[in-house]
Amino acid sequence: MTLDRVAVITGSAQGLGKGIAEKLGENGFKVVLSDINEEVLNETLEELKGKNYEVTAKVADVSKQDDHTALVKHAVDTFGKLDVYINNAGVEGAVEQIENITEKDIDFVLDVNVKGVLFGIQAAAKQLKEQGHGGTIINASSIAGHEGFDFLSTYSASKFAVRGLTQVASKEFAKDDITVNAYCPGIAATGMWERLDEKFMDVIGTKKGEALEQYASSISLGRTQEPKDVANLVAFLASEDAGYITGQAILTDGGIVYR
Repeated sequence: MTLDRVAVITGSAQGLGKGIAEKLGENGFKVVLSDINEEVLNETLEELKGKNYEVTAKVADVSKQDDHTALVKHAVDTFGKLDVYINNAGVEGAVEQIENITEKDIDFVLDVNVKGVLFGIQAAAKQLKEQGHGGTIINASSIAGHEGFDFLSTYSASKFAVRGLTQVASKEFAKDDITVNAYCPGIAATGMWERLDEKFMDVIGTKKGEALEQYASSISLGRTQEPKDVANLVAFLASEDAGYITGQAILTDGGIVYR
């Protein structure tokens, strides 16, 4: 049981982010939920309150620097401090041949997946340094941040960038006792993969569910991952037990990408 630790989780109204929030709440964290979808965010807030977790929520657009600053302020105003900041929010972007990617396509993904992580790192690090007792920043990368996948050029580019930001931040903030790591999920049957499956239908002519099935067939453990599979890793990285781990981008994919 981890007590008296405060965590902010972006993109935590549903999917993997919600799973992370549930796990941290179960472990005794005080949790700040955040998402751009206010309706679903409020539903998740009430659900977690019903489990007697210490939780609050604030709407935020992670592509906006000021929203991260406001999130940190909300955490401190509500719970008195910040210990862990999890840059979980992300978008899958276009599923398209690289020659057909537009400026709008790349800007959308980089705004959320790269700027969103950079701004989160900045806001969290500023607060953690002011507090003077270290802390933890955890970023969402992907298997697509270790290996480029066909038709996912913008997504892969953004997730490789997250690995770079993670390494740089871990070096710059080590003197402040702030660790910075990334988690790299594989294939989960969440809303993001449902959307990807539909997009693959348009690009390569697969039938509904076929692209997900094809990708999932390569998983060594023989199943797609569940939110708890990712949440267990993130909960460890958020704990004091992971205090000597920094600058890493850890795969949690059931055995797809081997490095």
